[in-house]
Amino acid sequence: MTAPVFVVDSLQPGDLPGGEYVLDGPEGRHAVSVKRLRAGEDVVLTDGRGHWAEGVVRTAEGKDRLVVTVVDGVREEPEERPRITVVQALPKGDRGELAVETMTEVGVDAIVPWAASRCITQWKGDRGLKALGKWRATAREAGKQSRRVRFPDVADAATSKRVASLLADADFAAVLHESGDEPLAAAELPTTGDIVLVVGPEGGVSPEELALFAEAGAKPYRLGRSVLRTSTAGTAATAVLLARTGRWS
Repeated sequence: MTAPVFVVDSLQPGDLPGGEYVLDGPEGRHAVSVKRLRAGEDVVLTDGRGHWAEGVVRTAEGKDRLVVTVVDGVREEPEERPRITVVQALPKGDRGELAVETMTEVGVDAIVPWAASRCITQWKGDRGLKALGKWRATAREAGKQSRRVRFPDVADAATSKRVASLLADADFAAVLHESGDEPLAAAELPTTGDIVLVVGPEGGVSPEELALFAEAGAKPYRLGRSVLRTSTAGTAATAVLLARTGRWS
């Protein structure tokens, strides 16, 4: 098993004078009191933005302080190409966090919450900010659990007009929809650039939204014979794209 990952605020070359890093606060408490790490065990430190360092625990102090000796200094993992963004319509209840969690584990690069016209859930005011915070916290925790060092970006909630703009700028743009004549597994995909995929809400993408997205260059594609729930469709589609673009080769 690979070493557990812990998130730090900043990690840049030159940030670790003497080759040591003190992990404290919530991450230090998790390492010492929950994971019960001890001297000699391996860890990985990351800022979640691609910078990371392998380390070995030198000592655990108290309940929330871990002193780590960095092995080879700070390294940077390059961004994957093509970059995959999933525009995720807002699901009901906690299924949004489920979608974010599984897409992060699979390897999506960015997630854009979308307030589609047929969404039952709507993010407004403080409630919307709280929901967005949960999505971002979920991506962070799922990134740690899946041993990623570059976590997905979770954008502010987007309108359909904003989604259309993202689709227009993409190198490949698609809407998951049962009306698609072509399966996503057979689509011609770029080997670099940006892929943007739209996942609709429980009530489906409206005809007006389909027309708007088509004008932006996004065709409808289907995954298979069955219709997946909005909270699982993005994960399944991302897996297809990762396999077909060679990122999983």
